[in-house]
Amino acid sequence: MGLRKTGLALAAVLALGACQNGGIFGGGANGAGQTPSSGNIEESSLAYFNTTIGDTVLFVVNEATLGDAAKAILDAQVAWLNQYPDRTITIEGHADEQGTREYNLALGARRAAAVRNYMVSAGLLETRLSIVSYGKERPLAVCSTEACWAKNRRSVTVVAGGIGNV
Repeated sequence: MGLRKTGLALAAVLALGACQNGGIFGGGANGAGQTPSSGNIEESSLAYFNTTIGDTVLFVVNEATLGDAAKAILDAQVAWLNQYPDRTITIEGHADEQGTREYNLALGARRAAAVRNYMVSAGLLETRLSIVSYGKERPLAVCSTEACWAKNRRSVTVVAGGIGNV
């Protein structure tokens, strides 16, 4: 499985876990950037970023506003990224499957832009960031319930560059 597919699969697992543990608007594996026992995961690795820091923040329906839990995760992401200046990121904006394709692409773009703007205001160089909107085209779960749709209202930070990518 390619690195990107592995990352998407990991993001799916993390989002499901966050929802099951009450982290609806916190995203990531650990809510507000709390660190679990990370075992032997190298701090510079993508696995550390994805599981310990968290690569996903979730949004309220039809919103692109960052809550306090999302900001805490993004602060941890910025701190990690500032330790590894050779890393670049793509911020993916996603939406649930309700609404038109056009509306959800625009909403995904607003979500990704909100994350980018927050990260830049927190000190990350804008030249290290790019954004993309997938709207409702890449759901974590295909469903027709509110609990399931909530998993798809997200932004995912995808890290590239540098050594220790595994």
